[in-house]
Amino acid sequence: MNTAELLVKCLENEGVEYVFGLPGEENLHVLEALKHSSIKFITTRHEQGAAFMADVYGRLTGKAGVCLSTLGPGATNLMTGVADANLDGAPLVAITGQVGTDRMHIESHQYLDLVAMFAPVTKWNKQIVRPSITPEVVRKAFKRSQTEKPGAVHIDLPENIAAMPVEGKPLQRDKIEKTYASFASIRAAAAMISQAVNPLILVGNGAIRGQASDAVTQFATQMNIPVANTFMGKGVIPYTHPLALWSVGLQQRDFITCGFDNTDLVIAIGYDLIEFSPKKWNPEGKIPIVHISTAAAEIDSSYVSHVEVIGDISDSLSEILKVADRQGKSNPYAISLRGEIKADYEQYANDEGYPIKPQKLIYDLRQVMGPDDIVISDVGAHKMWMARHYHCHSPNTCIISNGFAAMGIAIPGALAAKLVYPNRKIVAVTGDGGFMMNCQELETALRVGTPFVTLIFNDGGYGLIEWKQENHFGKGNSSFVHFGNPDFVKFAESMGLKGYRVESSLDLIPILKEALAQDVPAVIDCPVDYRENRRFTQKAGELSCGV
Repeated sequence: MNTAELLVKCLENEGVEYVFGLPGEENLHVLEALKHSSIKFITTRHEQGAAFMADVYGRLTGKAGVCLSTLGPGATNLMTGVADANLDGAPLVAITGQVGTDRMHIESHQYLDLVAMFAPVTKWNKQIVRPSITPEVVRKAFKRSQTEKPGAVHIDLPENIAAMPVEGKPLQRDKIEKTYASFASIRAAAAMISQAVNPLILVGNGAIRGQASDAVTQFATQMNIPVANTFMGKGVIPYTHPLALWSVGLQQRDFITCGFDNTDLVIAIGYDLIEFSPKKWNPEGKIPIVHISTAAAEIDSSYVSHVEVIGDISDSLSEILKVADRQGKSNPYAISLRGEIKADYEQYANDEGYPIKPQKLIYDLRQVMGPDDIVISDVGAHKMWMARHYHCHSPNTCIISNGFAAMGIAIPGALAAKLVYPNRKIVAVTGDGGFMMNCQELETALRVGTPFVTLIFNDGGYGLIEWKQENHFGKGNSSFVHFGNPDFVKFAESMGLKGYRVESSLDLIPILKEALAQDVPAVIDCPVDYRENRRFTQKAGELSCGV
């Protein structure tokens, strides 16, 4: 066999189901090997789409998603999705074709030093310089990618190395053993939690990756401590739980801000600073912090933990429960915030305004989606509203990119979600700006048989940037953010998809239900009233916290 064939055998050994990518001259041998493999190659319309598919696949499964490109422009197109996976903590393996080693020392057509280029956006990367090292490189790539904190890795395969004969076999996969926190840290954390008067739990994506949802819910319930989640921590505790204070992470003040203003202890569980900067909720660094995670806390002047409990999160919480004592204690002020948060959410249930307010749009979406159905949010003004108003029963049912926060992720991400969970309803929620960045992957979705719904918040511009401009420079003071759009219904129909346009607030729920019942991808064009952005900013500025 040749090196490319050995590489594919190693991918099979790692349990790879799909490789997302584009064919190219420098990856011909890998594609030929995949043709005879159990792995399904999914031809995408752009390398960025391939990387986003691998990104979301990794985030949903915990197994590294794999994307493939050729050299040069193919590889540079991969980078946004690779960087997104790396900063969002999603396991991903990117494989790039490369010129032969015999022409790397001279100026050469399409040649870039891809190892150097991918180094800043990956946990680890390496070029295969000898056929015999292929099993070691692949095994190390997957191990590094999937080990906490997960992220992206990159393998570069020169075309002449790919064609060389080789003997070898995949390396045995080793099991990643759990690590457990020290008894000293358990006791110290328990003491602080027992003594706190107004503690608050802040939970992040690490608790989802660590499959600690049940443990967090049990811990919060027994300790009677309210829970706020980051954008990427949605569903760790069910949103219907009486201690759930829903999402934190908006740039403006919100109800939950008052909870942080009045707390005397934050218990950060699986929280990663990249999800929501501690400078937003602890600007002076005065709030005591107990850090519970699988990895040590990052250094930040606003996040200086008094105790770090490092190990398996579920086990750590279980051990703390054995020694902590909060009998008869609660945080009544933070718990009372839930009533205000819920009332704010419910007030849009019967709103009949048109264009539709984002709060109403999301409220109706939640009514249609089941507890295990999945929404993938793109990035833009709608992401802020999705984070604030779309609430989850369970983890990984609302996927938001908030480490790298890359526009264009929703449609390719929804395709990957449908591959992972073919029997669940999947909705890609996107702005018109994000939609046009990777809408070509709807053809891929049609071709591979992954029907999902794309719901477009249509405002004819980059709404989030306009929102920020007006916050900085005053109402009506925005620039360079408006554009025209195609007829999204005709666009969908031209690709063989179903297209719908929402023309009143009463249309959305029946259209969503019909679109989700289709056996082909569907696109819904929904005009949105983003005057709510300014209204929210004004409301946030007037927010005062009573104790």
